[in-house]
Amino acid sequence: MRRMAERKLRSRAQELYESRGQAEGHELQDWFQAEAELLKDTRLAPLYRHLRDVSQDANSPEARDEEGVSCETGT
Repeated sequence: MRRMAERKLRSRAQELYESRGQAEGHELQDWFQAEAELLKDTRLAPLYRHLRDVSQDANSPEARDEEGVSCETGT
C-alpha cells in the first residue's frame, strides 16, 4: 500500500511539472501540491497520513535519542 501511495504522489507531481511546461525550480511546490491533493481527495489519504506520521516519528529527535544517537553530535 505504501508503494501505491508513493506512486500516486510521484505521478501527480510529474503531471503538475508537465502542466507548467516542465519549467525548472518548482519541484517542491509540485510535490507539496500533489501531497495536499492526495491527503484531501483520495481513499489513500488515511494510509498516506499514517505513513507520513510514522516516518516523521522515526526521524524525531526523541526517536534518535532512544537509539543512542546524540542530537548534538550526531554520534
